[in-house]
Amino acid sequence: MMIAATCLVGLCVIAFALLRAWQGWLELKRTELDRLEELARGHDRNREIEGGAPGSARIELADLKERIRKLEAIASGVEL
Repeated sequence: MMIAATCLVGLCVIAFALLRAWQGWLELKRTELDRLEELARGHDRNREIEGGAPGSARIELADLKERIRKLEAIASGVEL
């Protein structure tokens, strides 16, 4: 009985640590996404002036946002 209780407590500690790590990783990705948004705003203006593809940065940004949404859904246990 004591071994089972110890294993259960250990499993809970590991699950909690993994959950915190996952949330930290998602926060890191959100920070990267925000930084990319700021860069995209500045580069979009430069690309339009230089004659580059103005929508490519927005498409990439939308793709990254969608990936973050999917990761958050996985983290919360919602299936897409």
